[in-house]
Order: sequence, then C-alpha cells, then structure tokens
Amino acid sequence: MIGRDRIQYKSPDQLRLMRQAGLLVGQTLERLREAAVAGTSTGELDQLAERTIRDAVATPSFLGYGHPPFPATVCISVNDEIVHGVPGARRLQDGDVVSIDCGAILQGWHGDSAISLVVGGSQHADPADTELLRVTEESMWRGIAALAVGERLHAVGAAVEDLVLSADHDYGIVEEYVGHGIGTEMHQDPQVPNYRVRDKGVRVRPGLAVAIEPMLTRGSAQTRVLADDWTVVTLDGSRAAHFEHTVAVTEAGLWVLTALDGGEQKLTELGAKFAPLT
Repeated sequence: MIGRDRIQYKSPDQLRLMRQAGLLVGQTLERLREAAVAGTSTGELDQLAERTIRDAVATPSFLGYGHPPFPATVCISVNDEIVHGVPGARRLQDGDVVSIDCGAILQGWHGDSAISLVVGGSQHADPADTELLRVTEESMWRGIAALAVGERLHAVGAAVEDLVLSADHDYGIVEEYVGHGIGTEMHQDPQVPNYRVRDKGVRVRPGLAVAIEPMLTRGSAQTRVLADDWTVVTLDGSRAAHFEHTVAVTEAGLWVLTALDGGEQKLTELGAKFAPLT
C-alpha cells in the first residue's frame, strides 16, 4: 500500500517475505566475514556472494544497478573507501578495514545490509580502527531503537548523531549518503538521514521498512568519487566504516529483517520493543 506520503507500507505477509530476503543477506554477509582473510581478493569475495545468493534462487540487488551499471554483486570498500567500492583484483591484508554492503531480491522483495570488519581480527587491528567500528555499529543500533510507531522518522538521525558525539574521538558523519525506504525496490521513499536535521520527518507507521546505514570516518566527513563513478573515498585519506540493517516497523515494535536473530539481543539491550511476525 502506498500512503499519501508516497511511502510503501507493507502488510504482515509482505514483511514476512522481506524477512526471507533479509535473512539471506545476513547469511551471505556472515559467509563473507569468514572468508575475508589476508590474501583473498575482493573479486573472490564477490564471486562467493553471487553464488550464495543465486543458490538460494534469489537475485543480487546491486548487479547492474544504476548508471553506469554497478558491475558486481556486493560493494567492498577498503580503508579510506567509504561505500560503493567495486570488487576486483585487490587482495586484502591484515589490518585492512573492510566494509561489505550486500543486497538480494527474493520473491520480488529486497534485503539490504552492510558490515565492517578488520582483516585478521583484533590482533592485527589498530585500536583506533576497532573503536571506529564499534562506534559506527552502535550508532546504527541507536538509530534503529529510535524507530517507534507515532514518533517522527528523523529521530533516527538524531539518535545516530547523539551517540557519535558522545564518543571520545571526533568522527566525521558522512551526509551525502543516507538510509532509505526499501521493499519492492531497493531504494524508496523515505530518505533516512544519519544525522540531526531540522525537519522532523513523517510519523512512523506500522508497515514501514527502512534501511538505516550510518557511515563514519576517523577524520573529515568530506568525500570524493573515484574515476569508476562508484567508489566513494574520504577526501583526507582517513579510514571509514559502514554498518546497515533493514528494519521493519510492526504494530507491536521492531523487527530487524537482516539480523540473524531479528535484532532481539540489541533491541532488548537498548529497551526497544522486539516484535517479529510469526
């Protein structure tokens, strides 16, 4: 159903279908997390993602998307690359910060999620990178927890920004790329800023599904796009992180469609209502 605000509101049955797409995306990202080791190329990770999605009789959301058409199944962004990195011959090294963004279409419905990790784990991580990832992921969850029926949508960005500003480091919040509605298309109304804005946004209604995806840098939030017309990098060369989940609003609360546990652990920890549709 399309509301007067041009937002596609989903029925409970449609949200259940979106959960299947979301689970596939979450499972694909876990496979990629395990495979993202030193010596592996970003192109090899992309091939693994495509096999995983197609084996589930689903279609990659990103492949062929946009202008120029995106040439891969997942976006893989390394170190100073923020989002939309194009996989290829680059081989990962221990200590690299890697962000992987994945989307899939299953029975006509999209799921979209992103993770960031340090290759080689904590023993190879710069502590500043570890903290960057922690703050970025936590800011995403604070934004998710701010979603509630009857509240204003842009409370999400305010919650993200509040968490980032409370950190010990002065992180850059990337503003050019924001969250979005999702459903039968990957990008739909409404836009969901990752920062505080004057406009409070629409009132949140049951059936809303959005992708919430803060992107933080260790330095300036200024960006530029590389010659491939896709890869977005930090202007000052600082490292960046990106986390994303697709979230549904139900009558009773929230269901994180791309989280393997539906978001139960983090939503409960933050005092938000976890409300999956059974």
